[in-house]
Amino acid sequence: QVQLVESGGGLVQAGGSLRLSCAASGSIFSINVMGWYRQAPGKQRELVADIASNGRTNYADSVKGRFTISRDNAKNTVYLQMNSLKPEDTAVYYCNGETYGLIVHHYWGQGTQVTVSS
Repeated sequence: QVQLVESGGGLVQAGGSLRLSCAASGSIFSINVMGWYRQAPGKQRELVADIASNGRTNYADSVKGRFTISRDNAKNTVYLQMNSLKPEDTAVYYCNGETYGLIVHHYWGQGTQVTVSS
């Protein structure tokens, strides 16, 4: 099992910045890709960004150039630096861990609220 604990959400004005952190514990050796998803009220959960164990990153078009995902393997932590925030970035942000293997398992954190005021 893997436990994921997010931190760093909050309220910020449009144009501001926030950094989210996700600390992983447990069977972390099983995790290949770590990522951030978000879910706004009335909308489906969507991928924001992810980073694989080899450092490959992937971003949603809506956040390219504004958000940066990084991973500190020594601390078992993944970060999401969010700059130039927009009101449409308002959502609950969830950390996700995806395992290696033919059958992929997903682990989720409890979520952290990000609210961007206009």
